[in-house]
Amino acid sequence: MQKLVIYNTLRRKKEEFAPINPPHVGMYVCGPTVYGEAHLGHARPSVTFDVLFRYLQHIGYKVRYVRNITDVGHLENDADTGEDKIAKKARLEQLEPMEIVQLYTLNYHDCMKALNVLPPSIEPRASGHIIEQQEYVQRILDSGFAYESQGSVYFDVEKYNKQHNYGILSGRNIDDMLSNTRSLDGQDEKRAPLDFALWKKAKPEHIMQWNSVWSKGFPGWHLECSAMGEKYLGKEFDIHGGGMDLMFPHHECEIAQSTAANGKSAVRYWIHNNMITINGQKMGKSLGNFITLQELFSGSHKILEQAYTPMTIRFFILQAHYRSTLDFSNEALQAAQKGMERLLQGYQTIQKLPVSVQSTVQVNELSTKCYDAISDDLNTPILISHLFVALKDIQAIAAGAATITQADKDVLEKLYRVFLFDILGLQSQADQQSNNSELLHTAIEMLLQARLDAKKNKDFAKSDEIRNTLTNLGVVIKDTKDGYEWSLA
Repeated sequence: MQKLVIYNTLRRKKEEFAPINPPHVGMYVCGPTVYGEAHLGHARPSVTFDVLFRYLQHIGYKVRYVRNITDVGHLENDADTGEDKIAKKARLEQLEPMEIVQLYTLNYHDCMKALNVLPPSIEPRASGHIIEQQEYVQRILDSGFAYESQGSVYFDVEKYNKQHNYGILSGRNIDDMLSNTRSLDGQDEKRAPLDFALWKKAKPEHIMQWNSVWSKGFPGWHLECSAMGEKYLGKEFDIHGGGMDLMFPHHECEIAQSTAANGKSAVRYWIHNNMITINGQKMGKSLGNFITLQELFSGSHKILEQAYTPMTIRFFILQAHYRSTLDFSNEALQAAQKGMERLLQGYQTIQKLPVSVQSTVQVNELSTKCYDAISDDLNTPILISHLFVALKDIQAIAAGAATITQADKDVLEKLYRVFLFDILGLQSQADQQSNNSELLHTAIEMLLQARLDAKKNKDFAKSDEIRNTLTNLGVVIKDTKDGYEWSLA
């Protein structure tokens, strides 16, 4: 079995990956909080851990991949006060919270399918595991590392830190954190500013709330991953992943929770992908550079020069190491598109190569280099560079300046097929065309449903705008008593 070396964030070094129960691997990755459309920031962790999922399976492991959906408990600014992000969106859109969850979960799934991200083995929702989270809170209370206050339950960070190390993952010092933390209005029920909510008593106007022995309320954001990870992967599992922005406080709090509840941390290997910037700036709505994946696929955002296929986005992400910052620009995406097309064309060329009685190219050497690259902490840019270098030999064979045997040709074709499609998760041009057709159908359906909602809300200006836009794009719309019918002109 090929050996995989990964960078363990917890110990800040590369380690040879050794699962608890080989050949079985338990992997948990933080999924989206579904209160808006899937955006460019969602794409990077999804693609990164999809490659890890694919490669672990390729080298012989049976992987249980759990990726959660956060649909309750995530308050504004990742704090213990404010409004639930989904409840706020529901109030603004005048919908039920679970309507918001369903709408944006489907949008996320559509985008992941377009990016050729494999579905996880299990995709639990926080709202479906309230009992498990309440039981987890009680175990932390029983351990003495939490306290009840006015119907809410908080984790006692300073008490925990006396016996363990709060800051072990992020490298932060609790004294420095305390000196840089100010008391906030509405948090006087906490004993200390660093304490975080395990269970929050709901205000009367709070939409999503459940009965508990402490109060009618809802779980804290950090709790869901600890509870669901244990339910589906056990009290100790192999890999936990997510974006670098989740390292603190989210993942730090997870370590504290599992250690308090079980006497040890649940996770053996922590893996974090870095962020995507746009022209050197952090992506944000206030900066006007926040781009949804649907806007990328359609080219409708004002900073885009053209539409980009999902495979172009995927290849763009894979051209940088997952632990490096990735800067988005139109130029970078256009270069990624050309590079991907060269590799896909190279694969087509391999299938047509003439064969000879001897080879003047080192196919086995290429195989070793490719496996060494991907096994070294998922070094996709180095892997891709090896595949690009090999294109020179492929072109030389096609031009008659080099030769290859049938056996080596078969190895070369399999090598490109395995790495391009099975591990990197790219799609052939025929598959892309089929996928784009399905994506177009989904996008039209979403716009027509938005038009229907606008009509129900008597927003006829918006309804007419959507209809005119689709008509100009060649979509023929027929209103019916049950809704609508459409076809392409």
